[in-house]
Amino acid sequence: MTGPESANQTQPEDTYENGYTPVVPARVQVKEVTWRAIILGAIIAVVFGVANAYLGLKFGMTVSASIPAAVISMAILTIFFRRNRATVLENNIVQTIGSCGESLAAGIIFTIPAFFIWAANDQLVAMGYDHQISRTQIFFLSMLGGTLGILMMIPLRKYLVHREHGNLTFPEGTACAEIIVAGDEGGQKAKLVFGGIGLGALYKVGYELFKVWPQSVEHHFKGVLKGGIFGADATPALLGVGFIIGPRIASYMFAGAVLGYLGIGPLLSFVGNAIPGTIIPPGTVPLDTMDANALRGAYIKYLGVGAVAVGGFVSLFKSLPVIISSFSAGFKQITGRSTEATTAIRTQKDLSMTLVLGGVLLVVLLLVIYPATDLGFLGALIATLFGFFFVVVAARIVGIVGSSSSPVSGMTIATLLVTALILINFGTTGISGMITTMSVGTVVCIAVCMSGDIAQDLKTGYLLGATPWKQQATEFIGLLFPALAMGATLYWLEGAFGFVQTPQTPDPLLAPQANVMATIVSGVMNADLPWAPILVGAMIAAAVELLGISSLPFAIGLYLPLTLSTPIMAGGLIAWGIKKVSKSEQDGKQRSFRGILFASGMVAGDALIGVFAAILIGSWEWFRNFYSNPHPDGYPSLLGSLGDPFAIAAFAGVAVILWRIARRLPKAES
Repeated sequence: MTGPESANQTQPEDTYENGYTPVVPARVQVKEVTWRAIILGAIIAVVFGVANAYLGLKFGMTVSASIPAAVISMAILTIFFRRNRATVLENNIVQTIGSCGESLAAGIIFTIPAFFIWAANDQLVAMGYDHQISRTQIFFLSMLGGTLGILMMIPLRKYLVHREHGNLTFPEGTACAEIIVAGDEGGQKAKLVFGGIGLGALYKVGYELFKVWPQSVEHHFKGVLKGGIFGADATPALLGVGFIIGPRIASYMFAGAVLGYLGIGPLLSFVGNAIPGTIIPPGTVPLDTMDANALRGAYIKYLGVGAVAVGGFVSLFKSLPVIISSFSAGFKQITGRSTEATTAIRTQKDLSMTLVLGGVLLVVLLLVIYPATDLGFLGALIATLFGFFFVVVAARIVGIVGSSSSPVSGMTIATLLVTALILINFGTTGISGMITTMSVGTVVCIAVCMSGDIAQDLKTGYLLGATPWKQQATEFIGLLFPALAMGATLYWLEGAFGFVQTPQTPDPLLAPQANVMATIVSGVMNADLPWAPILVGAMIAAAVELLGISSLPFAIGLYLPLTLSTPIMAGGLIAWGIKKVSKSEQDGKQRSFRGILFASGMVAGDALIGVFAAILIGSWEWFRNFYSNPHPDGYPSLLGSLGDPFAIAAFAGVAVILWRIARRLPKAES
């Protein structure tokens, strides 16, 4: 690719009109889009996309790939191309492409597993549900939703990234720019990422592939706390996630889990003992016969559904001032009413508005004519309107609080509810309405996730002095390759683990967001939602908000089993301890950053081996049988009765390693 500026043009000023001077001035032409950057970026996009798909389906959250992608890019291009050294803008293209995989994975796992969940529901099958989403359809929805998000973000760049430079920080984008500028330091930082990948993968091989020790350690209470449970999924991925999100969010999640499984669970069991033999809907067996896991499936899960829905809406409501201002500015940009003049300066050249508008119209046309999603003209119109609105919202929000705090779930739930109500008014209900509503939600969710990613990437490029149109073009490459892998990944994971607990899949991937959305859409369309526990969960989330605490992470903790929140809390405590032992704020930041890089690696290593295990389970009968029962006496691991204490000791060892690596400072930085 060649830039739009020729060598004979008048050289522009090095500094933007807002006073910021990029690392590479506009008048300087350096290597930017190269084959090695495209290939490396595509590989990183697929790896982190697949890893985050597994992580999100299992634990309900993904980890940003932008910073690890930037670090890995710096290391690989430095090590293997010493003579033909990579430029900062070339590294920027690698992370631009590489970070797309995680964003696409988030959009997919929040929505598409709902189709698999419905297909495993005997009641819906009896009602006539026979829709089986194919790999081709997953690719189709991924590409159209992602393309919509990328195209709709392009006209917003000059306003959100350029004009709002002093107001919107874009945390991940700024951090990536700092890493790339560090240059030679990238190799040292990459050692932390690769070290974490190695440790996470090795640990996962022990408990996942060879089943030497169990993944989960649980204790079911008896007596006064009957119906309660405590334990941990002792995995490096969850420990790393806890370190990355920090003690505050981790404690909110843990609080929700404690309330659900050490508070509400024992209370339900107490009530059941007082009325033995009584079945209370939506439960299907007597309340007094249920253990903690059965109580979760029948009641606590629906409390979590209501709490997650309210938490998402509250996050959306808190963002209303940003939504209104961003929507207004974005509308002016797209309709051409902005007074800002068009410039041919390299660092401010976007893809043309003709291409953007033509691309959006093409996406809408393809959504209308593609038959498998049951969208039609009405569904395509709803998807486009909601896509535009929430793309503007998400792009502004990630500039303020970062991608990890963007209320994507709330935006998607709002889309699903409004879409369902519109379709019902037009006479589309039941199975057909479910498929159309979830297809609309999938397109919007993927568009929102991708728009947040490209906003962060464009901020990195702005700080470095990249050419915007080149970044925008390579975003489509970053979308294409993980989109090709997502269908196969979902099918392997569903075949190996399942998304619904059945006798064939006793330990499924929980897919919490997709389960919530599947429950809401099915309930609205078929008028069979268990409203009582859902409304109680909504009131719990409202009470948490009145305490001044963010209810969304609390609600996720209430929805997920406590065994997932415990190791996340452990990681959050390590992050808290690292800051406490640091003598200065600068030391604390350096140590936290080291820990985040190592923790990101642990998450990726753990998740990739999980995907590999799913492939073996789906393709090798011997391994599938071994995986189901490795110990002849029925224990979940080869160590038998010694498995639980070994799992605790191994997890503690990983925690100590994370602590020591994060705490260590290079002598030059001490």
